[in-house]
Amino acid sequence: MLEAGTRAPSGGNQQRWRFVVIKDGATKRWIQERYRNTAVPVHAPPKNEAEARTMARNDAAANHLAEHLHEVPVLILCCLQHDGSPSDINRGASVYPAVQNMLLAARGLGLASVLTTRPRRGFEKEIKAKLGIPENVDTAALLPLGYPASQNLYGPTNRRPVEDVTFEEQWGQRWEARP
Repeated sequence: MLEAGTRAPSGGNQQRWRFVVIKDGATKRWIQERYRNTAVPVHAPPKNEAEARTMARNDAAANHLAEHLHEVPVLILCCLQHDGSPSDINRGASVYPAVQNMLLAARGLGLASVLTTRPRRGFEKEIKAKLGIPENVDTAALLPLGYPASQNLYGPTNRRPVEDVTFEEQWGQRWEARP
């Protein structure tokens, strides 16, 4: 999984991603306590019943993760070194392809994971101090890694059709696949 992360494209091929693998129970518990106490973003109200069901399911999953994060076998904190300049465009563009590769590799290996940015939003300074992460390194994502529960076996993902999220030439002009 880590190898897959290092194979991702990166801005200028600088490969500034860094990964902290966390297995220690006390450290995982420390992270979980802060994670659980970090406020979640407020979302717009659902537009319809289907969206309300999806939001409720997502909220339940997020709450479950917050309560059980310390029980996950491995946490991977994905970070990115930078030059300190606020305009360093490579920050997200260089780390998130690596995170995506890792998530895909985990799934291919039958492992469960998810990308969460709650540590970055809620307690980045604390986690950096706890883990000895230098000032010129940002946390980008936390990947809890384990085996899916037996009732959560992988299958096809539920996603909107491409035609619902793609425009042709201009925003709002529906794109249609052509043979």
